[in-house]
Amino acid sequence: LEGTEGRSRTASSGMADWSLVFWTLCAVILPVLITLWCSFQRSRRQVLIRDIFLKSKHDWHYTDLFGQPSYCCICAQHILQGAFCNCCGLRVSERCLKKADQLFVCKEIMRGNGGAHSSMPHHWIRGNVPLCSCCMMCKQQCGTQPKLCDYRCVWCQQTVHDECMMDCLKTEECTFGEFRDLIIPPYYLSAINQMRKDKRTNYEKVVPYGRKHWMPVIILANTRSGNNMGETLLGEFKILLNPVQVFDLSKITPAKALQLCTLLPCNAVRVLVCGGDGTVGWVLDAIDEMKIKGQERYIPQVAILPLGTGNDLSNTLGWGAGYAGEVPVEQILRNVMEADGIKLDRWKVQVTNKGYYNLRKPKGFTMNNYFSIGPDALMALNFHAHREKTPSLFSSRIINKAVYFFYGTKDCLVQECKDLNKKVELELDGERIELPNLEGIIVLNIGYWGGGCRLWEGMGDEPYPLARHDDGLLEVVGVYGSFHCAQIQVKLANPVRLGQAHTVRLILKSSKMPMQVDGEPWAQGPCTVTITPKTHALMLYHSGEQTDDDASSTSEQDHVREQTDEDV
Repeated sequence: LEGTEGRSRTASSGMADWSLVFWTLCAVILPVLITLWCSFQRSRRQVLIRDIFLKSKHDWHYTDLFGQPSYCCICAQHILQGAFCNCCGLRVSERCLKKADQLFVCKEIMRGNGGAHSSMPHHWIRGNVPLCSCCMMCKQQCGTQPKLCDYRCVWCQQTVHDECMMDCLKTEECTFGEFRDLIIPPYYLSAINQMRKDKRTNYEKVVPYGRKHWMPVIILANTRSGNNMGETLLGEFKILLNPVQVFDLSKITPAKALQLCTLLPCNAVRVLVCGGDGTVGWVLDAIDEMKIKGQERYIPQVAILPLGTGNDLSNTLGWGAGYAGEVPVEQILRNVMEADGIKLDRWKVQVTNKGYYNLRKPKGFTMNNYFSIGPDALMALNFHAHREKTPSLFSSRIINKAVYFFYGTKDCLVQECKDLNKKVELELDGERIELPNLEGIIVLNIGYWGGGCRLWEGMGDEPYPLARHDDGLLEVVGVYGSFHCAQIQVKLANPVRLGQAHTVRLILKSSKMPMQVDGEPWAQGPCTVTITPKTHALMLYHSGEQTDDDASSTSEQDHVREQTDEDV
């Protein structure tokens, strides 16, 4: 009996052990299998959705969570995830995507075969209208009712209640709303297309009906700049304008995008560049190429929506130090319409190597903002090298500035650029300048430097003429090191003012030093740097974003605008 009981206890304990192992394996393997199954289903679903996107005329984008309460335009059910069209604003659930693609027409970039004086009816989309909108018939608020109870025109952005919608509204002529002077109508492009087939080029005679002050705008957005807001802005601008006016610079170069200007009236086009100072320089280089091709009469005026890190050129022209979505896109377009034209000096920077390296072809740059040698160029060089290795980390303007601060603090301890005055000779308009014990030299074309610091004017009561970007003069200053740069940033110290000049010549006699032009850094050996005038760019100045420092220069900007108007 005792043996039988012992064997039964051994068997039961063995079963308990196997049961524990089984349930442990289930607890580990089952979540893994569920995760793999969900991942497979998700990837399969994404492939099916991608196939629909590729065949569709809509600009569909899929989202896992809508940013506001949304209803499917097919089944009228409340949806948390699904697809939305960046051009017409349609929102659909995943299962209704294919049906919506068949039933609804997207925004047309070209329409009909009529002339520029043709008209077009409203293009109504049902549901998901803005909460702050007003019915064009009864003047009451729209968007307060759930589901699909209201309509919105994708061109003029007018809204109307379901019960106020009448047959006449479905055929009524669309006026294109508040931004009609910025929109390129679809029937205008159809007329231009017909003229090109007939080999006629007098496009300036073709003006949309009722547009006395037509100033079509072209949007150039860099989706990789600064805080990565470009993707969102592209969709918002496509909804308000004709999608043909909106370009993603990660998919098309500025030179190709700006060819649209040649199909529009002369001296009327405005370009809004959404990006940092580097993106603006890229666009201005493309405009210079238009001049070389003999397309001077199609040259546009350029406005800036600052998405970069420093944004000193944007700050100088009144567009602010950085954009983070705090201003509605509608207000941005109003600012572009109201902005005044001014000129911006552009400079040629030629770097000629010495000694053995003289066999190489001289480097050539175009400068809009500033050139520098010393600690700020070293910070830019370290930042650039770090960003090239891990670009995914630099998706925020705050992170970018923190990295700059780290490298600036490091240079305060190491002082890699000391004794610059012994390595460099400086000439302003052919006259040699005696240098004090400096670590850096900065040559300025605009008023701001280093992410919002007015370097030339400085602080205190000592009178200095304001730095201007249209006078054909460069301001040259020196700094004692990274710590001195930090003191200047917080207005605790002034830079060393070395003078103003029409041409600047800098000779690096020995060693290798960091240099930069408009935030593009490199390490340079012995060389001669020559900065001479190159050309002018037509820019747009927004007076509504003035800072306290800018208030004193209001009269100067008025003078600049008057001078530019005469030139135009």
